[in-house]
Amino acid sequence: TRFFAFHFILPFIIAALAMVHLLFLHETGSNNPTGISSDADKIPFHPYYTIKDILGALLLILTLMLLVLFSPDLLGDPDNYTPANPLNTPPHIKPEWYF
Repeated sequence: TRFFAFHFILPFIIAALAMVHLLFLHETGSNNPTGISSDADKIPFHPYYTIKDILGALLLILTLMLLVLFSPDLLGDPDNYTPANPLNTPPHIKPEWYF
């Protein structure tokens, strides 16, 4: 249908427009609407932001590792710990209407 074709083509059009926008931005450079030079307010990216991002990622990984290693059952479902009975289906499990 036409809507499906539009739905399929639209992301490619948006990606192409974003590429054209980046190309024009790369060629001309960005502009400050106030016209004030802000070179004094800039700090280098590498030593400051990379260290900040690496420390944040390490903190997140450490938190997740502590959660997984010291309390792995904290977010688990209690029904996973009942012994399986192949002859009896739990009452809260219902098949879909088309079965």
